[in-house]
Amino acid sequence: MGWLKTIQRRLLGHSAGSAGRTPTYDGIGAGRRAIAWSVGNPGAIAALLTTQNELRAKSRDLVRRNAWANAALESYVANAIGTGIKPQSMVIDAHQREMIQSLWRDWCEEADAAGLTDYYGLQALACRAMLEGGEALVRIRYRRPEDDLPVAMQLQVLEPEHLPVTMNTTAENGNLIRAGIEFDRLGRRVAYHLYRSHPEDGALAPLSSGSSGSSGNSMETMRIDAAEIIHLYRPLRPGQIRGEPWLARALVKLNELDQYDDAELVRKKTAAMFAGFITRLAPEDNLMGEGAADASGVALAGMEPGTMQILEPGEDVKFSQPADVGASYAEFLRMQFRAVAAAMGVTYEQLTGDLTQVNYSSIRAGLLEFRRRVESLQHGVIVHQLCRPIWRAWMEQAVLEGALVLPGFMRGGARARRPYLAAKWIPQGWQWVDPQKEFKAMVTAIRAGLLSRSEAISSFGYDAEDVDREIAADNARADALGLVFESDPRHDQVPATAAPARSAALPEPPEQLDTNPSES
Repeated sequence: MGWLKTIQRRLLGHSAGSAGRTPTYDGIGAGRRAIAWSVGNPGAIAALLTTQNELRAKSRDLVRRNAWANAALESYVANAIGTGIKPQSMVIDAHQREMIQSLWRDWCEEADAAGLTDYYGLQALACRAMLEGGEALVRIRYRRPEDDLPVAMQLQVLEPEHLPVTMNTTAENGNLIRAGIEFDRLGRRVAYHLYRSHPEDGALAPLSSGSSGSSGNSMETMRIDAAEIIHLYRPLRPGQIRGEPWLARALVKLNELDQYDDAELVRKKTAAMFAGFITRLAPEDNLMGEGAADASGVALAGMEPGTMQILEPGEDVKFSQPADVGASYAEFLRMQFRAVAAAMGVTYEQLTGDLTQVNYSSIRAGLLEFRRRVESLQHGVIVHQLCRPIWRAWMEQAVLEGALVLPGFMRGGARARRPYLAAKWIPQGWQWVDPQKEFKAMVTAIRAGLLSRSEAISSFGYDAEDVDREIAADNARADALGLVFESDPRHDQVPATAAPARSAALPEPPEQLDTNPSES
């Protein structure tokens, strides 16, 4: 038993010797697998100063030529913006509220300075620019009264290349300029220094088209007050002042995956080519069907269907047999696409359009998680950074020019303006896989007092007051025409003679079977 005591002494000695050492982590390099892991820890500003331009260029390149990258961005824009994130004024006075909403609807049609879309189309354009390039700039352009706009204000969406990330200096007034953004001594943004034209366009597309500021060198910067610029980006770290492209974590994998897919396509194409190679002992002799040699001395012999080729003594035919290495092609792509989808924040099904391995429960669970992310983006970024500042600037301009009459709005300060500026922003509603089940659950919640009708209507992207007015108008029109629908409580009280005579001979409709896949 002496050997057992020896092992016990060694174990006890090891434990006693290690008790006084500070515990560590494998991830900091003490472990065998992380010893060659070299890392850096730049700050939130420095992390993007030297990498943002290249990240953005690669992101745009992938979106231009890679179908999966473009599909992911389109899916995010369609879910985050859709038909638009619309305001519902919360002003108490009904007349003022309707006046605000009516003027807003008129202005939305003229909001685009380029005249290509409306305000909600600009939302989608700005959101896509943020996803692809990491950020977007929206400039508020105030117009002249003779422009005959509902409110003398329009919006211009600019790509982030207009804001030079390499401009890091001190302004003449003592303010710091970091990545093209000017900060005062309290750290507040006071101005943006923008190129007059897109750096990659030169003088082809001036920034201030049609204004006096468009003359001069297009690569010169112009100082624009921060009140006229909306900087849209998703902050990921405290102190971050510029945005990161959303494809940043998927750039390498998507690029390599695209090359692999092309290589697999070429391999299949090569394998499908039926090629034969003839060897012979006397190369100087011509084969049957062999054509004249080309400039390089190469001659090819053709083969036709049904041909019986007679070979001379010493000749042999060998056909190409390329190895089939694509047996796991589909499964490999599926696993890689799942990693890409996780990096881009979308579901695998949205990225690829592949629904072969989903059922009702799995697709709904995936969509719920995705929609939580989208709602976080909608309310924490788009509404806060884009919608509310534009709503505020629009209302101030409308009051200044007399298009809106709101007593005390301009004279009472921020506290007096707050009730007028109050608005509920309603995104486009979600469409579910099985709307019948969702509607039943919503009706149950409303009847139990857990959900209001207004909130239920808002969840579908509509204004409750507009819906109520439409319902009242429909009911009035139905009453005037003597129409009684099944949803009307008077439906069962209508005399039998009022119904068409042929309805008595019609059989009762069969019970509707639920053909939807059951939850498994």
